[in-house]
Amino acid sequence: MTTSAPSSASFSGWSPRERPGQSVLPGRHVGLEPFSSSHVGALYAATCSGDQAESWRYRMVAMPASLEEFAEAVGMPLLNPAPGAAYAVVAPDAGPVGFFACFPCSPTNGVVELSGVLWGQRLQRTPGSTEAVHLVLRHLFDDLGYRRVEWKCDSRNEASRQAALRLGFTFEGTFRQHMVVKGESRDTEWFAMLDGEWPEIRERHERWLAPENFDEAGRQRRRLADC
Repeated sequence: MTTSAPSSASFSGWSPRERPGQSVLPGRHVGLEPFSSSHVGALYAATCSGDQAESWRYRMVAMPASLEEFAEAVGMPLLNPAPGAAYAVVAPDAGPVGFFACFPCSPTNGVVELSGVLWGQRLQRTPGSTEAVHLVLRHLFDDLGYRRVEWKCDSRNEASRQAALRLGFTFEGTFRQHMVVKGESRDTEWFAMLDGEWPEIRERHERWLAPENFDEAGRQRRRLADC
């Protein structure tokens, strides 16, 4: 796999990157829209209904019990994640079904984290969940020229850990006793993807997302790891 230049390489001509979150990113299964207050009600319904409490297990806040609580605890921070951005994941047939942030974001260094990723049940374990991450990675690397995209998760969050590896992020280490979240000590696992690694990962994503990789019932013919 191709890697980026070592840290000692000259970066003459480098300039700060544009902040993400300024445009709609369309896809085949889902699209990404800059997060706005118009998404709040639908996202509350998509991510806080039924038995989705486990999806909130490792988040900074417990699953909100009302739309008002969701708007305050989730909506308000996503509306102003300065200097980053936030996106709603929108399915053509279902409306907003998930969200995430590009935060923290350092345009000066070309580094951004995909954080707060949360998929509603309608989006979980579907091609759309992979496409959503692919769309933002393509935008960050290809359109905006970022050098590094990070992914962090609670060390106990096996689903997030496996998602990072499946999508092509590289595990870089564990920050022990990194945070206290909801009264519990958290070790945080760090993953990252570099611009020099992205072309190969992009091609792998595109092969997996291609229509011919799915049968008439929408089942994958090959796993992403096999592409």
